[in-house]
Amino acid sequence: MSPNLQRTIVTGSIMLATIMQTLDSTIANVALPHMQGSFSATQEQIAWVLTSYIVAAAVFTPTTGFLATRLGRRNLLAGAVIGFTVASMLCGAATSLSEIVLFRLLQGMFGAALVPLSQAILLDTYPPEKHGAAMAVWGMGVMVGPILGPALGGWLTDAYSWRWVFYINVPFGLLALAGIFAASSEAPVDKSRRFDWQGFAYLGLSIAGLQIMLDRGQVQDWFSSTEIIVEGGIAAIAFFLFIAHSMTTKNPFITLHLFRDRNLVIGLVLITVVGVVLFATMALLPPYLETLMGYPVVTTGLVLAPRGIGTMVAMFLVGRLVNRIDIRLIMAFGMFLTIYSLWEMSQFNLYISEGMIVTTGIIQGFGLGFIFVPLTTATFATLSPELRTEGTSLYSLMRNIGSSVGISITQALISRYTQINHEILSRNVSELNPLLRPEHAPPGWNMQTMQGLALAEGEVTRQAASIAYLNDFKLMMYMTLLALPLLVLLRPARRKGPESPAEAASAMHMD
Repeated sequence: MSPNLQRTIVTGSIMLATIMQTLDSTIANVALPHMQGSFSATQEQIAWVLTSYIVAAAVFTPTTGFLATRLGRRNLLAGAVIGFTVASMLCGAATSLSEIVLFRLLQGMFGAALVPLSQAILLDTYPPEKHGAAMAVWGMGVMVGPILGPALGGWLTDAYSWRWVFYINVPFGLLALAGIFAASSEAPVDKSRRFDWQGFAYLGLSIAGLQIMLDRGQVQDWFSSTEIIVEGGIAAIAFFLFIAHSMTTKNPFITLHLFRDRNLVIGLVLITVVGVVLFATMALLPPYLETLMGYPVVTTGLVLAPRGIGTMVAMFLVGRLVNRIDIRLIMAFGMFLTIYSLWEMSQFNLYISEGMIVTTGIIQGFGLGFIFVPLTTATFATLSPELRTEGTSLYSLMRNIGSSVGISITQALISRYTQINHEILSRNVSELNPLLRPEHAPPGWNMQTMQGLALAEGEVTRQAASIAYLNDFKLMMYMTLLALPLLVLLRPARRKGPESPAEAASAMHMD
């Protein structure tokens, strides 16, 4: 098999595995009401279908590096694809709430390794001067999957049933598995490294506590709830014990040498910010459009879809630019586009046109595409190849934690500022306000009748919530702006000339 054909098959297989996992992070969201009816579950109970997957994936992501070292990356990737595919079939066939929560836990456990493994294998399959192009292809799956997930999930649920949200993974899994075995070879394994069970337990407990706290905080009214205080306390104490243990044990769960690489550390911070902006924005826009502006679900999907197109176009372009222009300048351009789009979104109102929503979405998608690929390339440009799998697992973990933190914080702020804004706006709803006299008031706004007061109350609540959403967009804009100076600290990747025959031959023997 020629080197180019081998790389193409490996890339295609890895892309299928990546898309399969990233789609499942959002595709089930729109099907929750249908699952709730099937299992006669409360809203709080059915939410565990999402929580179980997120927690399991977060806890088991850091184990990728060790498992790849002991089992081999090809074997681990194939096992993860098989496990994820089987778990997806079981989710689709589930007959009770307890069954689907258990199968979603299994899905998260097996899916945890797919994204970091696919990233590490692509970095080793391609020579350094082609890392930018390889990360552009990989990034399309990582970035576009969560964006297209809700639209695909909605269509499958409406056209067939919620079970097809999970069954859709089966063909992806089978094709990915065939490609993995057909075109990739196994790298040497190291069975001398011992698993740090104590470190894994501390870190897993910390991540699980944090994720459950973030997921349940809004429902339980945050730290006014004993449950949230306990979960937060467990997360903090377990993380402290993990740090103390890692600094005193001979073979820690996470290799501390990783954090001597400046690019990796800065990359972990920046990908956390990207996770916040990408996922929080996608969590905020659907309820803003559907609940406040009255958009149908189909229309919401149509106006949000161009965001993914902007990301794909940007990644296609940036893959050709990373070896010609300083990647820090490319990222700065992407961050300025993202900042501009968030500023425009903070100026929205409840009568904004569909064209403006689509335009800001394309600009933001374009900006995130210009950030993600060069950031991934720069993060691993100076990291030793033997540490890549462990580094990519941390990279995926921080992106996921960023998304969880971003969604939780923005949702909490919406609830809080909706109440504050409602109180401020309602002060002007009075018979003493000249604009609310019968000759000037909106139709039906009669301050002398219960119906008129109800109409006024509804509009005040709608406007108060709208301002809260706009404040969230502005907060994410400031967060991106504060992260901008970190680009100066990144070391640019060393550029090389065209790939030599020797490099091409050596790449054949990598995963």
